[in-house]
Amino acid sequence: MNKWHFVGRERELDALEKQYLLPESNLIPIYGRRRVGKSELILHFKGDRPGIYFVGKQAPTSLQIHEFLVTAANALGMPLLGKTAIADWKTALSETVRAWTKPRKLILVLDEFQWSVEQDRSLPSVLQELWDREWQHTGKVMLIIAGSYVSFMEREVLGSKQPLGGRRTAQIQLQPFKFTESARFHPGYSREDQARVYFITGGVPLYLLAFKENLSVAQNICGTFLNEFAPLSREPEFLLREELQGLQKFQAVLDVLAAGRQSLRDIGKSLGLDPRAITYQLGTLMDIGYVDREFPLTQRKPSPKDVRYSLKDALLRFWYRFVFPNLSRIRENPNAAFEALIAPQLDSFYGACFERLCREALAQLYLKEAANVSTQVGEYWRNKELQIDVVGIRSDNWVDLGECKWGAVTSTPALVSELEAKVGKYPNPANATLGRILFTRRPLLLKKSGLRHLSLEDMFGLFG
Repeated sequence: MNKWHFVGRERELDALEKQYLLPESNLIPIYGRRRVGKSELILHFKGDRPGIYFVGKQAPTSLQIHEFLVTAANALGMPLLGKTAIADWKTALSETVRAWTKPRKLILVLDEFQWSVEQDRSLPSVLQELWDREWQHTGKVMLIIAGSYVSFMEREVLGSKQPLGGRRTAQIQLQPFKFTESARFHPGYSREDQARVYFITGGVPLYLLAFKENLSVAQNICGTFLNEFAPLSREPEFLLREELQGLQKFQAVLDVLAAGRQSLRDIGKSLGLDPRAITYQLGTLMDIGYVDREFPLTQRKPSPKDVRYSLKDALLRFWYRFVFPNLSRIRENPNAAFEALIAPQLDSFYGACFERLCREALAQLYLKEAANVSTQVGEYWRNKELQIDVVGIRSDNWVDLGECKWGAVTSTPALVSELEAKVGKYPNPANATLGRILFTRRPLLLKKSGLRHLSLEDMFGLFG
């Protein structure tokens, strides 16, 4: 897929369409991590409908208001708006909407809302007042508030105690594409190569588009990450600089996390720092959706001392494991660096990513087969002596334990025995029934009854 065209998001577009057709006005927050396609979704939905699309930025409020008025003037064909001297958001927004007298609903989009609010903290209160007093019951406005800083949107826009809390008519938290949707970007690839691309891109549309179907996955890695002029060669640094100050310490934390899941103590030790000195960096990275805090999943309440941190973002996992620590060798000779430093470790990297996919697949399986019970999906570890790749706890006193194998399975009985040994060590205080599941890249022939098996192809079907 070398040429951009809009892929997926059918459910989100349908939700927006239904809201637009309602007789009353709409207030819809749309949020999600950067590059996930929020702006493309909004613009695709808006199409040729009348509307104003404004992107907030880190600039003085006066400049943003002026740009908003010029944008509105061009979008609505009202040139006088762009020449109006207005110094506050309330007047600018109110006058713009009042100027719209045509019968069709006006779509008003405030994208990257967090940057506008950073410059003017009163903006959410202004929107609350306009919504409550002018827009809510007119049926005239579809207000879309979009932002990339997830914790900000959840706290400042969706929070019940905030000015806009409780006023939304719908909301969309836009997630990266799942495995099946991601595969639609490269329909000519084998299922295994589609998985490899998914493991690297995490289903983020912009990154999926960077992989060209007429090249192998290895060629794409060299051309997309190792060529200093390629689109993703420094993407993580650009991405983080947009959102973070003091990048050096954040990069040090990410570099450690890319080597594998770590406790706070181990991260601090690797960096030669007191663990308390990096809690801010970890908290910020979790807020923007790049890092996960995880506990070993059992039916007991987890202990804080068992917490570990891992890189949630797929592209950061790949880049900080393979590109960031090897930049000098890569710049000197990209192809040689790939062969010597990256290719030998790729299967190990894919194997760890496969475990994440297996957990996603079990969650999907529960949606299809256990819709009437509450579920949790995660993993279990006990120090370094025991690692169970997939754990699924259901409220009907059933626990599924799974083993994942991306590499070739040389002995199915040995793989089954390995899982059984781990099952015997798993804590089961509620005496739940323990199910067994094997996840493998390729199909297996199993003779043991009571043991479920999902191949990569089976998992692909779950996300359909």
